Amino acid sequence: MRIVDILAEKGDRIISIEESASLSAVASTLNLEKVGALLVKDAGGGIAGIISERDIVRSLAERGPAALDSPVSDFMSQPVHTCPPESSTEEIMTRMLESRIRHMPVAENGALVGIISIGDVVKAVLSELRWMTKVLQDQVAAAASWSTDDD
Repeated sequence: MRIVDILAEKGDRIISIEESASLSAVASTLNLEKVGALLVKDAGGGIAGIISERDIVRSLAERGPAALDSPVSDFMSQPVHTCPPESSTEEIMTRMLESRIRHMPVAENGALVGIISIGDVVKAVLSELRWMTKVLQDQVAAAASWSTDDD
């Protein structure tokens, strides 16, 4: 399966926030949108970084509640790892695990076309495994029906 297949099912909605926004605004947006990460845009609309729930927890552990008034640019992760839509789920799962990231923007020809999470990738892989299991079970059942006691 490819990343483009995940986006076809999931959609291509990208939720972002400006790098000057407060960490409190990030937490509110994550909660409102029910997502685990936001892309952080610079003043020109480009990708400045990515901020996740983990980044918020780390910032609170380091600075305490005062961190919530600080700009997201103080805590965002960068550089942002991206992938092309034609990437395989196996390739991206490996990259995400090796990089220890849970969210990855999808870019094609320099333009963002979506964002995926490790959960999206795992869901796709499990779906593919279920399909393969069903095909194999059907093949075994078909082979068994062709068998006779004389074999």
